[in-house]
Amino acid sequence: MVDPDAPNPSNPTLREYLHWMVTDIPASTDDSFGRELITYESPSPTMGIHRIVVVLYQQLGRGTVFAPQVRQNFNMRNFARRFNLGKPVAAMYFNCQRQTGTGGRRFT
Repeated sequence: MVDPDAPNPSNPTLREYLHWMVTDIPASTDDSFGRELITYESPSPTMGIHRIVVVLYQQLGRGTVFAPQVRQNFNMRNFARRFNLGKPVAAMYFNCQRQTGTGGRRFT
């Protein structure tokens, strides 16, 4: 799960910011979850509307993917290429922005 608009959509110098990474997700319907390589960090944009992108790749085998060292300036395409993940099998995104009333321009 990445934010390609970090720290703000007009100047995304931290693009892509990695919010979450899970590997070894089983292809079953039981309660097993997978291996969380990067713990979940909720999106908290300071300004503008951010796109949060979730992408699913199919791994060739368990334990074949290793955690990146940093969250900022993560490159999903390079990561997928490095670990031979191929093209995504599913993707989705949602928009988020700072909650109204927590900052920004004030009119009186």
